[in-house]
Amino acid sequence: MTPIVRLQAIACALPQINIDTDQVFPARFMKEARTPPSGYAPYLFHDLRRGSDGELRGDFPLNAPTNQGAGIIAARRNFGSGSSREAAVYALVDAGVCCVLAPSHGDIFAANAVNNGLLPARVDEHDMEVLLSLLAPGGVRMSLDLQACSLTVEERSFGFTVDPVWRTRLLNGWDEIDMTRRYAEDIAAWCRHDRELRPWAQLPSEPTAA
Repeated sequence: MTPIVRLQAIACALPQINIDTDQVFPARFMKEARTPPSGYAPYLFHDLRRGSDGELRGDFPLNAPTNQGAGIIAARRNFGSGSSREAAVYALVDAGVCCVLAPSHGDIFAANAVNNGLLPARVDEHDMEVLLSLLAPGGVRMSLDLQACSLTVEERSFGFTVDPVWRTRLLNGWDEIDMTRRYAEDIAAWCRHDRELRPWAQLPSEPTAA
């Protein structure tokens, strides 16, 4: 995964609560075989972005010309609730989104996000309302510093929080295996000690070939 340390990107405001994973990526598009995360972006927010005729809706913020290429999404509480559909994260990542700001996220969505290099940053509800008002005109660039857990929009700064372990992983571009490898020496030392302490519990050695 690509490390996230600092971001500068257009931030798009989606001022809704309870945006669930089926809204992010509708279930009916799961039928097509794809190699994650490629091929998911065209269906991102499909039923919110398009009318019943399939045409793009002019009133949906991500369709605004000024918000094209947005790398940050700002929403109200409970973003990513609903099912455990990882395709919702694939669609965001495939569309170039690096961070979703919200007062809260669905637990499974947030874990899936980190596993795919997407930052689920929690912003105080009052601060989020201010941010949404600043971003409402569209085309507004935001600076994000994961080291400092800070956001800057139009010379105004805001803080955010993220799980410390997730923050370490995202700063370094590590997956869960990489995190475990950090403790390789400690694990090896424990195994050596355990072999001495409990030799009877060890697996027998493989027979040597003649």
